Amino acid sequence: MSALLADVGLNILEAHVFSTTDGYSLAVFVVDGWQSEEIQELTRALSRALSAMEKGAWAKPSSKSEMPVVHETAVHPENGQIPAPALPSTGTDDWEIDYNQLKFTQKVANGSFGDLFQGTYCGQDVAIKILKPERLNENLQREFLQEIRIMRKVRHKNVVQFIGACTKPPNLCIVTEFMSGGSVYDYLHKQKAVLKMPMLLRVAIDISKGMDYLHQNKIIHRDLKAANLLMDENEVVKVADFGVARVQAQSGIMTAETGTYRWMAPEVIEHKPYDYKADVFSFGIVLWELLTGKVPYADLTPLQAAVGVVQKGLRPTIPRNIHPKLMELMHKCWKTDPAARPDFTTITALLKVILKEVNAEILEEESKRTRDVKKPGGLFSSFKRSAVR
Repeated sequence: MSALLADVGLNILEAHVFSTTDGYSLAVFVVDGWQSEEIQELTRALSRALSAMEKGAWAKPSSKSEMPVVHETAVHPENGQIPAPALPSTGTDDWEIDYNQLKFTQKVANGSFGDLFQGTYCGQDVAIKILKPERLNENLQREFLQEIRIMRKVRHKNVVQFIGACTKPPNLCIVTEFMSGGSVYDYLHKQKAVLKMPMLLRVAIDISKGMDYLHQNKIIHRDLKAANLLMDENEVVKVADFGVARVQAQSGIMTAETGTYRWMAPEVIEHKPYDYKADVFSFGIVLWELLTGKVPYADLTPLQAAVGVVQKGLRPTIPRNIHPKLMELMHKCWKTDPAARPDFTTITALLKVILKEVNAEILEEESKRTRDVKKPGGLFSSFKRSAVR
């Protein structure tokens, strides 16, 4: 169907496939490239293309395709790992992208296992994360396919939108919407930006909403930190990077250490069973990042920080003079007992209350300044006296 639409001159902007247990599927495509007033001609063009396909004018995909496919495998209840997926596939997945249709603009970032590029796909600005072929191994391949498996399921305004992927070696890459604002980490630490409280709370609410959506869909991120939070041109923040994310096991708990030590919950550091509340702990650290613009435990190595968190109850020092409810929320997120931490539904509601109170305080301060200027003997009166003279 994707090829058919392209054949009649349409550009596919979005594709959604819904399947039922009785074997039926519904494919929904959002396209451009055709004038809306010429819908009847479009219908005729599609009919002609379908007729040609039925007559065998279109070549059928080879059964020998070696495209990898993401299989719906269960998370191991003991170690939280997903078995290595089998690679053979029909290559007919709707999210599969032809690598030759990607245009690369510039390298945005590079890492040990892959590079991130800005580019275009069918005229749309995209981010392209490419795995380095020389670093490819079974574990990295598993994480790559796991990220696809999770991202193709989620759709939320505060989660980076998956567009497609290339899964045919050596060109393994994931394509997502391009976030022109970069990461929250870069915004805080490289641009040295200072967030005013209203914006800080809006950013925190965006993150909390995105995480709440993931948890509602039984997805544990496992590596929540400022570097994995991206901003668009409107300063809307979205959760990104699902390379180590996992679908929560039926038991509700998982094990196996993952993530980054400075943001990691103590139960994860200790290899104890954990659940979605591990993300809540990390969110508390992110809140601290937003408030201070600093890297947590910057004077310690990651390993020293991990030991301090587990053995000494180490937590970042909260700045003075912040909103008391925000301080209380951070302390709750950092509770050693995961059950004592709030969920993201509760966190979002509380952050909205705090934002409302902060905005009210700002309005009151502005109103007070205006009254001070206008009252007798104020700045406004001084201007009037100067004008009379």
